[in-house]
Amino acid sequence: MIFDRVLDGLGAAIVDGSLPTGHRDSVDGFVTRTGSSRSIVREAVRVLVGLGLLSAGRRVGLRVLPASEWDVLDPRVIGWRLAGPERGVVLGELRALRRAVEPVAAAAAAGRASDASRRADLEALLAAADRLAAATGPDDAATFLQADREVHRLVLELSGNAMYGRLHRVVARALDDRAGIRPGLHDVGLHVRLARAVADGDAEGAAGAMTEIIDRTGE
Repeated sequence: MIFDRVLDGLGAAIVDGSLPTGHRDSVDGFVTRTGSSRSIVREAVRVLVGLGLLSAGRRVGLRVLPASEWDVLDPRVIGWRLAGPERGVVLGELRALRRAVEPVAAAAAAGRASDASRRADLEALLAAADRLAAATGPDDAATFLQADREVHRLVLELSGNAMYGRLHRVVARALDDRAGIRPGLHDVGLHVRLARAVADGDAEGAAGAMTEIIDRTGE
């Protein structure tokens, strides 16, 4: 889509410094820069303002904001940062965030396994782990990624912590970045072990499996 191209182009330019902090511009300037229509540029600007990358004022126009203002938990901002010069830093930040949250969430999810109202979600978790384990062939990358995202989303949601649950988009973006890496049998087994530990109410086992999953992304 043209809108996505314009949004990604402007967002990436701000993140990589092509449009540096403090740079002032206008909708017309961005129309010239992108070669797109005013309506599309205006909508892209609206999104970038919402993400904290730009500020907009009637008299001052558009101004590029510093990184301290960015919504760094938004998947789009994460993607632009991963594509920029600080990719290594961003990957380290993602691992640190996941390591701080996901093992705790896995333990909490296991602690709630006896709640009958969660049975359907636990069955969905086990089913997602089974799909992941079955999708290890050379043509199964998309199926594997979808199942991987589902496993991590369900663990976060099963924790019962609404804030953890909201982080599933951040985790999904981190998983997307590894979509081209063929999963090893050990990594597949870890996901199955994670799901079963949660379903069995084994908090320590669930936290341990999740920790190892995350740590292995840095290898």
